[in-house]
Amino acid sequence: MRSNRIRSFAPIADRRARVLILGSMPGVESLRRRQYYAHPQNLFWRIIEALLEIDRGTSYSGRARALKARRIALWDVLHSCVREGSLDTRIEAEAPNDFERFFRSHPAISHVFFNGAKAEASFRRHVLPGLGAGLRYARLPSTSPAHARLPYARKLSAWRVILGAVRNDRRKRK
Repeated sequence: MRSNRIRSFAPIADRRARVLILGSMPGVESLRRRQYYAHPQNLFWRIIEALLEIDRGTSYSGRARALKARRIALWDVLHSCVREGSLDTRIEAEAPNDFERFFRSHPAISHVFFNGAKAEASFRRHVLPGLGAGLRYARLPSTSPAHARLPYARKLSAWRVILGAVRNDRRKRK
């Protein structure tokens, strides 16, 4: 069965962003709800809520505002692809987002964090060759329920690097 081309969303970001978190492509539930990481078993928002001390009952728009307030942007590497289901391993016919334009309009970004291996691989293949130097990159453990073998506490610990990047970058700019 041939799948239809699916498309990602606009980034959650403002011009003050210093950190960019990249996924690969929203899953079926996220596409249906038009929200990043909408699958209830995906740990992304649970981790962000813990790191940013956001109440668990906060709305999606409230969580997006909290990311922006902490100067954290959220987007996907891929603008569109062909995929049946939600698994990254099923992604075909990748088309990346326009990162040249994104980084031009978000010049304070110094760190890019990948939510899993597929986001990193797609970025390195499609985007990195056209970018200049100056950004720092790191892959974090995937928050996807498909990667449940690593416990939540270890994922949360690994994701704390984001807070350090925002704090350290703020100190350098003073």
